[in-house]
Amino acid sequence: MGLLKILIGLLVIGFWAPPAWTYEEVSVEDGGTIRGKVTLAGELPRPMAFNLVTIPDPVYCGRISTGTGWRIVEDFIVSPDGGLKDAVVILKGIKKGKPFETKKVRVEAIDCDFSPFINVLKKKDELTVVNMDPIEHDIQGYETARERGARVLFNRPLPMNPFHKVLGMMNSHKHMPGKPMIENVHLRKGRNIFVMQCGFHPYMFSWGVIVENPYYAITQEPGEFEISDVPPGEYTLTVWHAGMKQYLERKITVSPNETLEANFEYTAVKGRRSVHEMHENPHFGLELLGEGVEIVPSLRLQTP
Repeated sequence: MGLLKILIGLLVIGFWAPPAWTYEEVSVEDGGTIRGKVTLAGELPRPMAFNLVTIPDPVYCGRISTGTGWRIVEDFIVSPDGGLKDAVVILKGIKKGKPFETKKVRVEAIDCDFSPFINVLKKKDELTVVNMDPIEHDIQGYETARERGARVLFNRPLPMNPFHKVLGMMNSHKHMPGKPMIENVHLRKGRNIFVMQCGFHPYMFSWGVIVENPYYAITQEPGEFEISDVPPGEYTLTVWHAGMKQYLERKITVSPNETLEANFEYTAVKGRRSVHEMHENPHFGLELLGEGVEIVPSLRLQTP
């Protein structure tokens, strides 16, 4: 009887438990604005780089490369004054405010790159990936967490469009979309970051951040951001960047009709940050491609 009473009690508690907190859309009066800039102090971190000779489709994908057979991951784009692009700024602790609508996220696999590099979604939003290249890609999605490691969200091939028209030696072609891959993104409780990578071309990355309210911004190349129509109150302002993989945050108080300035600065990582870096290896030189085969950065020359 004692165990039965405990079970009944737990059922009653579960039945009468208050509903999970959700964001409420209301009319915002006397809202404030948060403006600021995210910067990177110090020298640019050493870039991740991949030897195209060891990876499929080196000639086509090498249209963006160093000219020496390497493809660089451009996860740090910094303006001359240190402004950091693609940092996500999120306002936490806000329970109600302006309408919460996110744009439908479409990621294109184009020129052996994912575009855009960073995306913002609601939980369970649809993610559409389209192949614009005349080659195949393999889409792998992972949710990330420092404590418990990554978990696979999806892994699906992304075939090329069979009607692609390639001109010359793969140097140019007419971009035509293939059949889209559509996934609903659902992360475990407490996680809000996921990454998408190509299993064939591992230098292709696209990151996603799950948000719980519409008060967020993605910095552009000058590193600047603006979040408007913020109800007066006390909140936590948080910044995340894929290359740094760490949060910066600060407490802020927004007053009615106020324009508040909030700046953040990352300190650049020093030394090696990845096993994938440029280094000379006589066993994996361009000669492995065969006589007359070249990797030509005809679309964009990358600087190490």
